[in-house]
Amino acid sequence: MSSIGDSCERARRYANGVLRFLDEIREKVPPEYSELLDAAERYSMDAIYYVDKGDCGTALSAASYAEGLVDSLEYTGVLEAEWPVREWEEERVFLAGTFDLLHPGHVELLKFASSFGKLYVVIARDNTIREEKRKEPILDEESRLRVISSIRYVYEAMLGDPADKLKSVEKVNPDIIVLGPDQPFDEEELARIVEARIGKRPRVVRFKGKVSFSGGLRSTSDIIRKICQGSYCSSTR
Repeated sequence: MSSIGDSCERARRYANGVLRFLDEIREKVPPEYSELLDAAERYSMDAIYYVDKGDCGTALSAASYAEGLVDSLEYTGVLEAEWPVREWEEERVFLAGTFDLLHPGHVELLKFASSFGKLYVVIARDNTIREEKRKEPILDEESRLRVISSIRYVYEAMLGDPADKLKSVEKVNPDIIVLGPDQPFDEEELARIVEARIGKRPRVVRFKGKVSFSGGLRSTSDIIRKICQGSYCSSTR
């Protein structure tokens, strides 16, 4: 989609599509699963509420939760009915990063990326950080994966391949790749490289400039500098 407005419209179609399907299957689902259907309906209504508020990322997340609940009935064999053609199907969005010491700037990036579709986040491996940034990560890769996986805007998080960065791109097969403001890639060149690897050309979108938070901090490095310049380091000795 080409704009946040398009994302909101997709979220509305997504939620309404789930609601229509819920109406079709209610009489086919055993009564003991009615609470699950009710929860899916509430998530769908929440999605429409957030669309009306202009919060497209949260709307898409809520609609995705609703779809996931309905899908669970099929996976467990409770429901045999098949979904209709999903005209609201979300595009697959790829985002990679270190995500060390998660902060509000990261959250805004994740929210932005999720507004385009289902967000798959690839976490940089510890060895990759050591090789490329010449420093040790503060949190190890499993800890960073756990934190990112808990964010509501993220559909799925995974660790990157330690030897081949494009392996993760192949796995996700994205329609859209989102870049952070300081990731050193040329958008057109990246699109060409990925197209050669996965057989389709993704749209590459770059997030706006870094988000300022907590009195002017803008990055993990800023947080570390504040800690070491203040009384925090000495007070822990």
